[in-house]
This record gives sequence, structure tokens and C-alpha cells, in this order.
Amino acid sequence: MAIPFIDLGIQRERIGAKIEDAVLKVIKHGAYIMGPEVKAFEADMAKFAGAKHALSCANGTDAIELILLGLGVGKGDTVFVPAFTFVATAEVVPMTGAEPVFVDIQADTYNIDPVKLEAAIEAVLKEGRLKPAAIIAVDLFGQPADYPALSVIAKKYGIHLICDSAQGFGCTIDGKQPLEWAVATATSFYPAKPLGCYGDGGAVVTNDDALLERLISFRVHGGATPTDAATMNYTHEAKYLNVRIGMNSRLDTIQAAVLVEKLAIFGEEIALRQKVAARYNELLGGKVISVPHVRSGYVSTWAQYTIEHANRDALQLHLREKGVPSAVYYPIPLHQQPGYSMFTSGSGDLAVSEAKSKTVISLPFSPYLDEATQDEIVAAVLSFKG
Repeated sequence: MAIPFIDLGIQRERIGAKIEDAVLKVIKHGAYIMGPEVKAFEADMAKFAGAKHALSCANGTDAIELILLGLGVGKGDTVFVPAFTFVATAEVVPMTGAEPVFVDIQADTYNIDPVKLEAAIEAVLKEGRLKPAAIIAVDLFGQPADYPALSVIAKKYGIHLICDSAQGFGCTIDGKQPLEWAVATATSFYPAKPLGCYGDGGAVVTNDDALLERLISFRVHGGATPTDAATMNYTHEAKYLNVRIGMNSRLDTIQAAVLVEKLAIFGEEIALRQKVAARYNELLGGKVISVPHVRSGYVSTWAQYTIEHANRDALQLHLREKGVPSAVYYPIPLHQQPGYSMFTSGSGDLAVSEAKSKTVISLPFSPYLDEATQDEIVAAVLSFKG
């Protein structure tokens, strides 16, 4: 039997009947858009995140853009993002009219480097063309960014700290989720994510009441909020008073029903992921350039298990020949992507991102990865002599 890169089938065997019942319930009641399961999931998610509010949306990319729109980020602003991450983190910035500034990463965690971040902020201020507005920290591969240090920098310069936890929702630092330091957290429910649905989906969690109200408006065509309606003495349906230029980014009710069931076991799955990752580290430690390093007090959700190898491309070919799938996250840093070549202001040295893009490779991983399959994967890696 082929080894899956991410095995969603075992989870389906565990809770498939509950999910099928939940989906059938939606089909029967017919509230396919913004139905009761959406509100139920948002309440459950807020509770899990220790947040006052959770707002679902169509995907993780929209979740980040909604936050930027809600914070008023736009033309003349700059947003600092790591150079080594998926393009969605930077993609949303020019959508708002702002410009991204790429920041290098820490070599041990692959997350944005606070020292280099501050240098980038100073460079932007010195140039004087753009106003620093926000930092988007990414919890790459599941491990939280250094939010305590990033928060100090954000407060020093009076800019917003945003968490892109598309890969890391549920990660913690000393038991605290990133929202302890960030104004809002965005996440994705793409099926391959640690908490994924059966299609596409995303969400924002926040403790900011005023921000939530704006997010609700931007999520559905910029419709009037209760505050807008009261101020403007508008008595018809709020969606027909369009105060802002918004988007259409709603989570389907069926996906919410799936997520209610998945969230119920998510905490247990995070614990199972720790065991699988620890065993990988034990078997591969010292035998490749590096295995993942999780800092003391940090808990990763292990969206990917990523090692480094000096002959990465040849190793990937070798694994394919052995029937072991792998993936490279990410072969091209954002500042080297053709579509982002115009955004060079203030970025500075990005050597770590460039170096890691040539050595990283991710191995099959899931909370239910059994030891026999894991041994087969490790054996394939160790059998490579290139």
C-alpha cells in the first residue's frame, strides 16, 4: 500500500460516521450558507483559542486580508512578512494597497527573526516613503513565532502584530496561544492543515470587539454593522447598506459541520503529533543536517515534519523511487518570486531564507502515523548515500 503524505483516511475511520450525520443534518435543514453550524463552530473555536470572538470565512488567505482591512491597512503602509513562507502571507498585502517588506528568518525555527525585523522597520522609517503598519508573523510548520519578542517590537513602533497561524492553529508558548500577544490570529482549514475541513475554509480569532464588527462587515460585501446602521438611521437589511468595499468570504455550513466534529478531537490529535515528531527526531537526529527544533516551552502543531539535507533534490528523487512521498516547503523565497520582484524596499539581507530553501524537505506526517510506516520512511531516508 502506498504511503500517504498526509493520511486523512485514519481520522475519517475514527469520526466519519459523526461527520456524515452532521453533514446530512445540514442537507436536511437546508441552511447551506451561514446556517446554525457556522455559529456553533465559531463559538467552539473561540473557546478552544481562549478568545472572545471567532469569525469564520472562506479560506485562510481571506482571513489574513480581512484582518488587514479591519485594521485599516492600505496605500502608503508597509507590512512586514517573513521571506520564507507560503505566498498567501504576502499576497494579501498589495491587495489592500500596502506594500510587503520581506524579513529573514531564524535558522532554528524558520520563523521571522525579531532582530532582523527591527532592522527592517528602521530601514523603512529611514527611507520615509512608507509608514510601518503591521507585522504578520507566521507559525511555520506549526511552531509559534517568537511572539514575546515580536510584541515588544510592535509596541515600540506602534504597529499591529498579526498571527498567520494557517499551519499552527493550536500552537502555544508556555501554554498561551499567539492571541496573547497578537491583535488577531488568522488560520486555514484547507484539508491538509492540522485542523482541516472537507473543502476550503478559514477563520479569524480576536479579542477586539470593534475589530470584529469591521471584520463582519468586510466579510460580506462591506455591509453595515449595527453601529453603522444606528449612526445612519438605516432600518432595512444591513447587507443593502454597503459602507465599505468588502468581499464575499463565508464558510459553508457543511464545512462548519465537519469542523465541529474535527475540533472536538483536535486537542488529542495535537498531543499525538508530539509523539510522532519526537520519534522522528530520535530516529533521524544526527543523521541529516538538522531535524526540527522546538524551543523550550513551545508546542508545535506539526503541520509538517521538515528536515534538512545537503543533497535535498537527489534525496527527494530517491524517496520517490522507494515509494515515500515528500514535499519541499518552500523552494523559492518570496523575495525571489517573479511576482514580488518589485518589493525590495527595506528588506535587507535574506541569506537564511535563501539557504533554507535549498535544503528543507518534509516527510509524511499525521497524528496517526504508525511506527512500522514511520520506520519504513526513516529507512528510506537513511538508505540514501548521496
